[in-house]
Amino acid sequence: MDYIRIFDTTLRDGEQTPGVSFTPEEKMEIAIQLDRLGVDVIEAGFPSASEGEFKAVKSVAEAGLKAEICALTRVLKSDIDAAMACEVDSIHTFVPTSDVQIKYVLNKTREQVLKETQEAIQYIRAHGFICEFSPMDATRTELGYLKKVCTVAQEAGADRINIPDTVGIMNPTSMRNLISELRKTIKVPISVHCHNDFGLAVANSLAGVEGGAIQIHVTVNGIGERAGNAALEEVATALSLLYNKKTQINMKLLYETSRLVSQLTGITPQPHKAIVGENAFAHESGIHTKGVTIKPETFEPIPPELVGRKRKIVAGKLAGRHGIEAELAEAGMHPSEKQLEEIMKRIKDLGDKGKKITDADLLAIARSIMSMPEKKIIDLTDFAVVTGSGITPMASIKLNLDGREYVAAETGVGPVDAAIKAVQKITSQMINVRLVEYRLEALTGGSDAVAEVIVKVQDKEGNIISARGAGEDIVRASVEALINGINKLLLVKKS
Repeated sequence: MDYIRIFDTTLRDGEQTPGVSFTPEEKMEIAIQLDRLGVDVIEAGFPSASEGEFKAVKSVAEAGLKAEICALTRVLKSDIDAAMACEVDSIHTFVPTSDVQIKYVLNKTREQVLKETQEAIQYIRAHGFICEFSPMDATRTELGYLKKVCTVAQEAGADRINIPDTVGIMNPTSMRNLISELRKTIKVPISVHCHNDFGLAVANSLAGVEGGAIQIHVTVNGIGERAGNAALEEVATALSLLYNKKTQINMKLLYETSRLVSQLTGITPQPHKAIVGENAFAHESGIHTKGVTIKPETFEPIPPELVGRKRKIVAGKLAGRHGIEAELAEAGMHPSEKQLEEIMKRIKDLGDKGKKITDADLLAIARSIMSMPEKKIIDLTDFAVVTGSGITPMASIKLNLDGREYVAAETGVGPVDAAIKAVQKITSQMINVRLVEYRLEALTGGSDAVAEVIVKVQDKEGNIISARGAGEDIVRASVEALINGINKLLLVKKS
């Protein structure tokens, strides 16, 4: 009972996700990754579904993987023969057992279902294959009849009996109670297969273990029919850290496996999804970021490294100094207290405008602030630009030079060109500079993207200085970059 088997059905139930269809090569790639991950069983597919599916299942069965390779069948001899021809290790056979499905899916009687169950399992076992049996829609099957079906399956030789919550209607209490009750009748190992229609697939699977199940059916990222299945990564992590149960799962490969399946299905987990979502180990709040940078356990119940992840400190209006400082330090940047204060101000201003600040934005802003000279001879006070169709671009710039304010206006081929000319006009009496290089970098996408402007300016003595500016306003970022360069040249001249 301390060891829980992981039965992965990504290649079968996961492929039933609307819009998902694996090629044989993709099935093999996922199967190899699942084997590396350490799942106990790989349900490779439904061989009787098509010729391509038959070939894909057979290829996985012949790949020499360590995991048990399983094929799904109905309780039909033709299905079972196709599965056996694939030379899999085990066959998972199922039949509907709820009254609604017996009547409307099968159009048969309860007695016929019992007879077909017995015959299918005996046929599988007679040919030497491991047999797992599922009474489909078990959780809506009348309990007395469910026990009877399971007893017939057990006596026919089933090695494992799986209890599917086919339409995801259970809650943890009812699931635990059901498995506990079935254990009084079923002596072979019990498995659970839960769907996520109410968002309870993982919780119900774990409750099944509490009730006595020793195997859980899962899919990577929880993909599957309708709202999906129990997510492998969540089940494995919860079993290990919350239930102190053993599995063969190599936890460090969970994220890698999730990414592979995402790439091949085109379905990316929602950002806030546990374990593998992009925000699962991201922190923005100042209180949280301070805590995790000092002692990770303060706000992290799971060490990110355990599941192949890294901690992420997010810059935003709720960001704290400790988090931003730690994020910059990781990038090899160590701003002074004054610089960090200005970086924080810029980040919070952008956050207040609703801007999502990426790592690239943060680094661009930090580089810009840290490239500024500590002493400013010239400072930007205000600016305005006018541009549009049929209008000559014009910029008005107000600068503070050694405590006095100066204003100038200029036209140009665009608003950036006009603004730069206006700055040069004001500063020409103090220093004559020429812009020798101008480029934009770190455009992070969207109309409100943070732009990083890098310039090289040269004075008449031939001194060349590089400088930066960054912000969501390209004109302002350009002006700041130029002013930073001029300040640096003035300080060189003074020294």
